[in-house]
Amino acid sequence: MNVGVAYADKFKQVWLKLDIPEGSTVKEAIEKSGLLAQFPEIDLDNMKVGVFGKLTKLDSVLEEGTRVEIYRPITADPETVERRDRD
Repeated sequence: MNVGVAYADKFKQVWLKLDIPEGSTVKEAIEKSGLLAQFPEIDLDNMKVGVFGKLTKLDSVLEEGTRVEIYRPITADPETVERRDRD
């Protein structure tokens, strides 16, 4: 079964396509992707994950063609940060 796993830090965006066994979970896909070794700051115990932009749990079973996303924590409160003028 083919799925994608996506993660972005402040410098790099990665989207990997994987072939995983049917019945695999979100956590298993992330582990197989190699992103945990490539980005040691990923902490699945404290970071949120999603599928196509909707939050999900690590034990959710994936379907063919699913895109798993690992979300970084928000570092600035958008309601308190001044808006920047765009030219």
